[in-house]
Amino acid sequence: MDSHTAIVGTPAQPWRGTWRNESDTEAFAQRLANCPALRNATLTLHGDLGAGKTTLVRYLLRALGVNGRIKSPTYAVVEPHSTPDLSIWHFDFYRFSDPREWEDAGFRELFASPGLKLVEWPEQAGDALTAVDMGLHIHTDEEGQRQIKVIAHSSTGQSLIAALSPHST
Repeated sequence: MDSHTAIVGTPAQPWRGTWRNESDTEAFAQRLANCPALRNATLTLHGDLGAGKTTLVRYLLRALGVNGRIKSPTYAVVEPHSTPDLSIWHFDFYRFSDPREWEDAGFRELFASPGLKLVEWPEQAGDALTAVDMGLHIHTDEEGQRQIKVIAHSSTGQSLIAALSPHST
């Protein structure tokens, strides 16, 4: 089965967790970075402004070996990163007002190429994002902790969820 093939039948249960502090976020990012399936995955990051999406991306990029400044792509829409053996694109579609902007920007080619794609505000791209492997939903509770729900949309996503178990590294 193609790693981007949608899951057929009963979908896997979402993974749920809590980030009490940035150390928890960093540990989560490290577990994801250790999973080989991440190297060719598309992850969507959902949550309100300030929920911790960009913070997670920064920890994940560091865990993957990205050096230098890691900027938010809020104004640039996409920030490319790389390591000697991995291409990574961090997208932020917050400022998109029409899903056609995704197509007009030429992102179809980037999403079809090998590498890791991290997408903040994916809903702003409408139905243009078709091969999403995993959706990560971050909600800040009354105590300021981040409640995390991770949903697999493909076999790659299922592998990533399996890597989140504390027993799987």
